[in-house]
Amino acid sequence: MSAYAALSQAGYRAYTRDKTTLFFTFAFPLLFLVVFGLIFHGQTVEQSGKPYINYIAPGVLSWGIGNAAVFGVGFVLMQWRRDDILRLIRMTPTRVSSVLASRYVLALGIGAVQAVLFVAVALLPSFGLELASSWPLALPVLVLGITGFLAIGVIVGSYAKTPEAVAAVANCLMLPMAFLSGSFFPLDAMPDWMQTLSQALPLRYLNDGISAALTGDGSTGDIAFACGVLAAFALVFGAVALRTFRWSDKS
Repeated sequence: MSAYAALSQAGYRAYTRDKTTLFFTFAFPLLFLVVFGLIFHGQTVEQSGKPYINYIAPGVLSWGIGNAAVFGVGFVLMQWRRDDILRLIRMTPTRVSSVLASRYVLALGIGAVQAVLFVAVALLPSFGLELASSWPLALPVLVLGITGFLAIGVIVGSYAKTPEAVAAVANCLMLPMAFLSGSFFPLDAMPDWMQTLSQALPLRYLNDGISAALTGDGSTGDIAFACGVLAAFALVFGAVALRTFRWSDKS
């Protein structure tokens, strides 16, 4: 068995055995969907006249998937480094690419399950999301989004030395980004300076791409543009992640 396959298998088993983490990974974004969906059920956004669920569902889904990618790999790398597991792995013929690829495949699987479960709940009459015919185009947007946010998680996990530090840094990144990127509130209703600031945030383009694909609130060109920007973010964050990756706190 290759190092990549062994690490992927071990990561999957560890993740599925941690029932608490498993539950909250999928329940957390659904909780926001239920709260916002029930509060604004039947209401429309004044600026566009469209149902509020068309904004909140893609935004919360994007944030939940990005959040899971950052926290998932951040905590694992910090724990593996703190417990010297990475140092032991380094003593074997295992490359950094194998370690990160094993976490990447797991993140893609988690993101896929999150998306299917979330959309299935959002389609219920209580929430009223209506899928556009372009919904399959959400797949490349999700893949590129997970790639970029996983790279952010690698950077966080490479520097943070305690679980508290991972949680603090990741929350400081993801929560403000969620509000500034329109995950919880339509960008159209935000001040101009916030809309301008959101253009520098990867979650903005993940939101836009998912919204355009799932609800038809945008063209194929908009989805392609979101994918292009997310790919650029993924390349930049990926390069930084590889440069900052540490096998041990002593190195």
